[in-house]
Amino acid sequence: MTRTSHTLELAAPTLAPAQKTGINLAAAAHLLVDVQPYFGMDSGDLIELFWNNCYVASHVLTAEDVDNAVSLRVPESFVISGSARIHYRVMQVGQDPALSLATRVQIKLDCPGGLSPAASGDENQGLAPVNIPETIRRQGVNPNQIKRGVPLTIEPYLNMAIDDEITLRWGDVRMDLPKLKAGDIGEPIQVWVPPAIILEAGEDLRLEVTYCILDRVGNNSRWAPPRMLKIGCANPYLKVPLRPELKAAEPRKP
Repeated sequence: MTRTSHTLELAAPTLAPAQKTGINLAAAAHLLVDVQPYFGMDSGDLIELFWNNCYVASHVLTAEDVDNAVSLRVPESFVISGSARIHYRVMQVGQDPALSLATRVQIKLDCPGGLSPAASGDENQGLAPVNIPETIRRQGVNPNQIKRGVPLTIEPYLNMAIDDEITLRWGDVRMDLPKLKAGDIGEPIQVWVPPAIILEAGEDLRLEVTYCILDRVGNNSRWAPPRMLKIGCANPYLKVPLRPELKAAEPRKP
């Protein structure tokens, strides 16, 4: 007597934990789908993986595979932006094929700013430098401006999307902005750098101001070309008082 397909219950295939939010460009190049152990798993079983109902990979189980998760690779040519449905089929000798439950995944291959992770360097020339008021760029940030904070603007960028997370870097200090909402897309992002951030970064004649973007599936834009700012007298506690001028016969104190 053969066992019908509905008696073999197969869990849906899974992706790596890092891809729970979706598949990004880096993951698409080496995408693995895991089939978890199932009841009656045996050497000689054939597992066939399907991507949007198209066959993409298969594996014949060996004795070492039994009771372990089995990974199957999805060819990169199948992975395109959008939604995909993944399932697998198990074929056992003398039994009807059994189909698994399906997993639906989201794929986003367009990186913020249009940069590919394979590109060299840490800068993305597709991102505009932060826009800082001309007076501040020319004269620097003085103590009065520090008390008010510094306004700047991040211009709209290629592949701007809902849930993008922007990190501003002010010198060595990082400032995370709220996730983008639908109304932000295609619009300049207004940012106010508070005094606390400026004071923490401290004085600098050539302080770098830049930003990067991480989208909802983990695509990273890398850093935008930096702006340079002069930050003078940013923290009065960092100022070292000058020693009084010594007279000829007066010994120097330690």
